[in-house]
Amino acid sequence: MAGSALLGACGGTAGEAPAQAADAARHSGTARVAARSILDRPATACPIDHVVVLMMENRSFDHWLGWLADDQAWLDRGRKRYGRSFSIAGDQTRTFPDPVTGSPVSTAYLPELLAAGNPWRGCDHPDPGHSWTAGRAERDQGFLATASGNDRFALGYYRPDDLPFTSSLARRFTVCDRSHASLLGPTYPNREYLHSAQSGGIKNNSFPTTSDGFGWPTIWEKLLAAGVSCGYYYTDLPVTALWGPRLTGITKKVDEFFARAAAGTLPQVSFVDPGFLGATRTDNHPHGDVRAGERFQRDVFAAFARSPHWRDGLFVLTYDEWGGFFDHKPPVTLPDDRASAVDVDNFGQAGFRVPTVLASPYAQPGAVDHRLYDHTSVLRFLEWRYLGAPAEGPGRNGATWFLTSRDRRANNLGASLVTSARRDVGFDLDVAIDAASPDCDAAGASDLGATTGTSVPTLRAASTPDPHSFEVHFHEGEFERMGYRPEPSLMAKEWTAGLTD
Repeated sequence: MAGSALLGACGGTAGEAPAQAADAARHSGTARVAARSILDRPATACPIDHVVVLMMENRSFDHWLGWLADDQAWLDRGRKRYGRSFSIAGDQTRTFPDPVTGSPVSTAYLPELLAAGNPWRGCDHPDPGHSWTAGRAERDQGFLATASGNDRFALGYYRPDDLPFTSSLARRFTVCDRSHASLLGPTYPNREYLHSAQSGGIKNNSFPTTSDGFGWPTIWEKLLAAGVSCGYYYTDLPVTALWGPRLTGITKKVDEFFARAAAGTLPQVSFVDPGFLGATRTDNHPHGDVRAGERFQRDVFAAFARSPHWRDGLFVLTYDEWGGFFDHKPPVTLPDDRASAVDVDNFGQAGFRVPTVLASPYAQPGAVDHRLYDHTSVLRFLEWRYLGAPAEGPGRNGATWFLTSRDRRANNLGASLVTSARRDVGFDLDVAIDAASPDCDAAGASDLGATTGTSVPTLRAASTPDPHSFEVHFHEGEFERMGYRPEPSLMAKEWTAGLTD
């Protein structure tokens, strides 16, 4: 047996072979009904033929979804469906040591912690550290480590009412509570792993040095060679520009995603990216307003869920990396072509957990998938569904379906999807979300001067947001140098309403 819905619900130990985990679940009473995983059937019989992947920015699992562990009504429903041991690895009540005094500093609810300022953006705070160096400092010394550059903003969290769309999606479908960033590092390398299962040995947010772009292969070439229809849809800046002009054919503005969803003409595989620029930012990256991101996610998902493609569709919502925000689970190590015993050079070192939700008629309702994933687990699903990969495992010698050893050995994200469909979405696709606040540099309120009773810097000295790497490269003309003329979507005002009020 290649996989089991029992594993997605609650049964089995993360990292177990799927058949063993399924068997353990059946005999331990962790699930009441043994639903059949889609991986138990040949890929040619897979009911999913349209996949939409939406990758947002810079949020950790506990910071964003840790509240699920305290949602008693959701937990009770899960235990009725899947057994008494149903649970999720979330924790929003942690402490981390003050780097000077060693005293414990508690996590805090952001709308209370930043009550005098802007809890939706964190305008008066540094962007929490998530570089190659900062991530290792957080792993080894906690999220207030001196080398992280963090203040208490990094220990903040949200609750479900603050995230109306995300909380609706998570409660209704399947949450992955062991989904990690591919690298303990920043945005670009992690996004490169989603597209290509490697970052070419690059540890930072670097653009290619030549206009040809990065030379290594991507999932796009493999899918196109197999006759699989593909589309990458961007809101203002295309990540595909990193591979130069060779991916211009699949790169479209997000407006086309919405038009094709309405017409029922989406390609089989669609990646969708949010806005990364200030006026059109919907990526949930600090110092963007998370409510603009919520609106964007809601509308992308609603377009897919209302389309004819929903009946054979899978929507994957995930984040590129943890963004320097706290998480109580340590990062894991994974197989990688550039794995090293030297920590600073180890590309097998994955990042902290990121929020990941699987939404589909074939996703179990209110479930938790405890298997170990990273971004290449998305690729592994696509490779099984379309490229001849085995459901699990590295496959035979001489096979060519994979890109690197990372995706070859990744767990297949489809393991917790089941063969029986439940097509009702189960919540209001037009869920109300408040308008976004003005940009940080236009905001009048400030929480500067707050105190914590520790030596941890509560705030930085001025309300001047750190520049986002996408913005820096845009203003430096890097996207044009790669053969792209990025223009913001005309739809952006629908998500960022309030920014210029």
